[in-house]
Amino acid sequence: MKNLIQKLAFVAMITLPAFLMAQPMPGDTTVGGGPAGSPVGGPIDGGLFILLSFAAGYGAKKVYNARKKVLD
Repeated sequence: MKNLIQKLAFVAMITLPAFLMAQPMPGDTTVGGGPAGSPVGGPIDGGLFILLSFAAGYGAKKVYNARKKVLD
């Protein structure tokens, strides 16, 4: 039962933010929703940095485990 609750909590944490994001009103030119506003889109720099840091950590762990296995 505890495992099921943990899985449901994990799925809720992953899916709920997609439904809770606010969108600008159609035609609102102050936020970027209209033709005179800034282009609609999100910056990718923050997410890209997180992805690259996770990849570097994963690679470092693989190298650490490979060296540890060779020394044994």
